[in-house]
Amino acid sequence: MRKVLVLTEAKAGNLRGVSLEVLTAAQRIAEGGEIVAVAIGSDATHYAKVLGKHGAKKVYIVGNKELEVYTTDAYSQALRQIIDEVEPEAILMPHTAIGKDLAPRLAARYGLGLVSDVIDVQVEDGEVLFTRPIYSGKAFEKRNVKSGTLFATVRPNNIPVEKIDGTIEVVHFNAEIKDLRTIVKEVVRKTTGGVDLSEAKVVISGGRGVKSEEGFKPLEELAEVLGGAIGASRGACDAEYCDYSLQIGQTGKVVTPDLYIACGISGAIQHLAGMSNSKIVVAINKDPEAPIFQVADYGIVGDLFEVVPLLTEEFKKLLVTS
Repeated sequence: MRKVLVLTEAKAGNLRGVSLEVLTAAQRIAEGGEIVAVAIGSDATHYAKVLGKHGAKKVYIVGNKELEVYTTDAYSQALRQIIDEVEPEAILMPHTAIGKDLAPRLAARYGLGLVSDVIDVQVEDGEVLFTRPIYSGKAFEKRNVKSGTLFATVRPNNIPVEKIDGTIEVVHFNAEIKDLRTIVKEVVRKTTGGVDLSEAKVVISGGRGVKSEEGFKPLEELAEVLGGAIGASRGACDAEYCDYSLQIGQTGKVVTPDLYIACGISGAIQHLAGMSNSKIVVAINKDPEAPIFQVADYGIVGDLFEVVPLLTEEFKKLLVTS
């Protein structure tokens, strides 16, 4: 049995789905031991009940005003104090922008090895094995930690969430935050009004084939019908058809949705690195020789401006009758 510490994340007042995936990974590692979750924010108390239903036995609520907006200094100070108090045998975080920034700093501070971007966790003969993609998703490796505290970040949309009932203890923790080198005075957010791309179950992605900013409109309509998110290739971003926050690929976001629909995307290796692990890939392209068809489960050779509206109408009919 192991004691596992989990950092959870919330966005726009809602607990992020990846937090529950990390708790599921923690259940496997703990093997009946104690799972301690950390929820940061003044309104984080209402997350405790949900966390308790997914394996957490104790939840640390950290409501310091210095933590309302993420900064590396403030978060690392708070987490170090909790780690020192809890003394966990394993630490898990989401592989998000925050996790990717915070985990290496904490690992270096404690002299721990870090297994990042984990997509599966299994325990065999008492040994914890982490599976992670390498070579831009072309291969996978299994890693274990021979000694010391286990430390890993978990990629969203890969570990099925498991519920577990039990009692929960809530601890209100007042972290001592001092000597901050960075203070955020204002955050200006771009309003996408859609589903979080990194956690979306359905992603509709456009490339240079959309031809313009207006060319994303049919994709947005399809995404709205399917409850999905909009993504893009670097080519579309470079052509200023959309914002770089939508970029999927080696230098953008990595997504693993249940359904990925690539519209007007040729399938450059850099883009495939960001989406090739999607469960179902559908490619729409006028060029029958486009590399994207090599990784697609289903391919449609045709004009996306004709195909996408037809798909939208058909999905509307199916969803109304189902």
